[in-house]
Amino acid sequence: MENKNTFNLIYEEVKKIPKGKVASYGYIAKKLGRPRLSRVVGYALHVNPDPDTIPCHRVVTKDGQVSKAFAFGGLNKQIELLEKEGVKFKDGKVDMSLYALKEVPWDEGD
Repeated sequence: MENKNTFNLIYEEVKKIPKGKVASYGYIAKKLGRPRLSRVVGYALHVNPDPDTIPCHRVVTKDGQVSKAFAFGGLNKQIELLEKEGVKFKDGKVDMSLYALKEVPWDEGD
């Protein structure tokens, strides 16, 4: 059985984000059952080993801001990639009400 580290699990989740949609760092962390790992998601995406197949440009903050430190061409490149997929911006942010994947319900007591 293949040993899967946290970064690889993050990459697998990010690959599931369809074109024209975005997910927040927290969404990815919650999908992995580790809601406090939002920053780790960011670290993993910053060192994405294969941006052609791991669409890290589809991950934004919970309020729709793109990364100021987008590792693959800067924030303008991230905006360009999202706009090519049909994602629209409102006041400089992704309109999360239209493009975000539905948040994962999470009960801190679980």
